[in-house]
Amino acid sequence: MAQERILLGVIGRPHGVKGLVRVQSFTADPCAIADYGPLADEAGRRFALRVVMRGAMPVCAIDGVADRDAAARLTGTRLYAERAQLPALEDPDEFYRADLIGLAAEDAEGRVLGRVTAVEDYGAGTFLEIAADDGLLTVPFTRTSVPLVDLARGRLVVIPPAEVVVPPSAAGEREAAA
Repeated sequence: MAQERILLGVIGRPHGVKGLVRVQSFTADPCAIADYGPLADEAGRRFALRVVMRGAMPVCAIDGVADRDAAARLTGTRLYAERAQLPALEDPDEFYRADLIGLAAEDAEGRVLGRVTAVEDYGAGTFLEIAADDGLLTVPFTRTSVPLVDLARGRLVVIPPAEVVVPPSAAGEREAAA
């Protein structure tokens, strides 16, 4: 089921004393986040952004936010756009991250591992959270770990990274260092 609202970014820490904020943008061009008009948070409050410093994490002014304290109170605010505000996807291999939530996660043999519950990116790369019968599986969202996304059939194929094995000699060195 398609999400009605798409997460476009998250307000980060303040920048300076005049109410500017850094914004973690999930748009292809990070500075394009301001091009979608006012964005809304989970509660429906609207925020009109204006990029004042370009970059991978643009610095933005927000209408009505004039000082560092007001900007700091917005840290962590998720910014959403209505799906209708976003461009149509022309390539069948393109999708919005929100489209992955709810898909069945299967292994290469077609066995269901669980369902995608979240798509996260904390700066080191995107990963999927998959609710499995035996707990939560976290998988990097790369072509190696997720070689197939099949929206039409409501599934994706997951190849979890191999379990990390620490050789006994390295484990002993680690304990000695602690």
